[in-house]
Amino acid sequence: MPFPSFINVLSGAWKKIISKVLHFLLCHPLRRLPESSFWCGCEEAAASYLKHTLHSLLMFFYIFIIQVLTVIIVEDDMKLDPFDEYGSLWTVLLYFIRFTPLLALPQCLFNFFGLTLYNAFPTKVKLTYSPLQSPFVAIRIVTRGDYPDLVRQNALRNLRTCKDVGMENFVIEVITDKPIGLPLMPHMKEVVVPSSYESRTGAKFKARALQYCLEDGVNQLKDDDWIVHLDEETVVTANAMRGILNFIHEGRAQFGQGLITYANEVVVNWLTTLADTFRVADDMGKIRFQFRAFEKPLFGWKGSFVVTQVKAERDVSYDNGLNGSIAEDAYFGMKASQQGYKFGFIDGELWEKSPFTLWDFLQQRKRWMQGIYLVAHCPLISIKTKIFMCISIYSWLAVPLITVSGLLFAYFPVPCPVIINCALSFCMAVSSYMYVFGIMKSMNRMGICRLIIFLLLVPLIITFNCIIENLAVIWGYFGNKYNFYVVKKEALNLVLGGPEEIFILWLINAILLKLIKEFPVIVVTETEMQIY
Repeated sequence: MPFPSFINVLSGAWKKIISKVLHFLLCHPLRRLPESSFWCGCEEAAASYLKHTLHSLLMFFYIFIIQVLTVIIVEDDMKLDPFDEYGSLWTVLLYFIRFTPLLALPQCLFNFFGLTLYNAFPTKVKLTYSPLQSPFVAIRIVTRGDYPDLVRQNALRNLRTCKDVGMENFVIEVITDKPIGLPLMPHMKEVVVPSSYESRTGAKFKARALQYCLEDGVNQLKDDDWIVHLDEETVVTANAMRGILNFIHEGRAQFGQGLITYANEVVVNWLTTLADTFRVADDMGKIRFQFRAFEKPLFGWKGSFVVTQVKAERDVSYDNGLNGSIAEDAYFGMKASQQGYKFGFIDGELWEKSPFTLWDFLQQRKRWMQGIYLVAHCPLISIKTKIFMCISIYSWLAVPLITVSGLLFAYFPVPCPVIINCALSFCMAVSSYMYVFGIMKSMNRMGICRLIIFLLLVPLIITFNCIIENLAVIWGYFGNKYNFYVVKKEALNLVLGGPEEIFILWLINAILLKLIKEFPVIVVTETEMQIY
């Protein structure tokens, strides 16, 4: 055998050996235990806590390394007198820019506590009571009706999932602006919002459709029934449905929300999907901590995987004018919190897709920023209720300034107290680690070698997200704040923008596919897939 061929064969063999060893160590810590139901449950629980422990240690170590590097880097800066070096005016400006990233500190603390205090890799959700005893549940999907095939497909799929869980007292309810031809069958209902309908305050877009369903004469649900709000592309998992039923049965809160992941089944755009891993970490960190520790949406919440009690939702309502129509979820959450309602975090996860194009990804971020900005500046929401949301949106608006500060202080350093440097490096460490955790949480079913490839791409993902966030903030701040952009939901209808986007997507996807194909596929068993 020629020497190069021998090397290739040896290389391929080592890849398989290393892959299987890593897979054994991380995914099968207790494989040798007897395969009884008791021991299988112990194995699952032990693997869950082992993963959480390893992740927590990694997070602590990562933050520690960033802190040490920060001390080393700024050591020489502490001897500098900036007023003599730069003058008073320039020094004050430099310190203002330097302290701006501290706006993200509250969010970073919540993410840190959420990711470490609670198990980040919980076991499979088990029902605490019979689903036949649950209150009536309406799974409500709101759509413009632009993608009827997608909506029908997901509605039928979610219907089968609910039946697999054992539910009988439920309905899949599609609220649409245009008829989509939903099949006439039990547990399925289509509601078309009349074009002539106007709410009392002139709510628009998704808020208008949601409010229509709550109006007298339209609403057929009882006060003690429950609604699960989904987007048109959302896929319900059995694990999430069991988590929702447990949440309803506990009765501690009137509103709830859980985890959404984006790297499931067919991935259309790897770049945007990897960028959305930050949102996965945000769900398991900040969102989870604020609901479990404070039972309030201090920083807001998402518009999908929203579980509400009918009486409470009708009391709060989505009829909040134009300012409450761009980020209707954020406005609703602040209003419900102001009225004293409680929120909780739901176990399990739902599946969604990241935007298919860079243009949609940018437009999506721009709309979120504009909508939250309008909510933060709405006089009808008290400062006490929205203070953390205001800090959050201002830290978002300051992204261009924060980006500039990273480049600026390489040439114009200023000394800062140790506590400030530690806080700044903590924010940087937690924010960057969230991509690491998001990838581990989202991609852990794709095999160890592929997971390592994705983790190595974290610097690229952070750079990409930084560019998008800067563009979204600048465009969103100066652009029209009352435009409700809806991203494309079907890949078959996808038409890419310009040649630059086509080239970037082709290059990124080509690199990812090439790297992924270099490693053998690891088959993950159903039991392992239950450990998120």
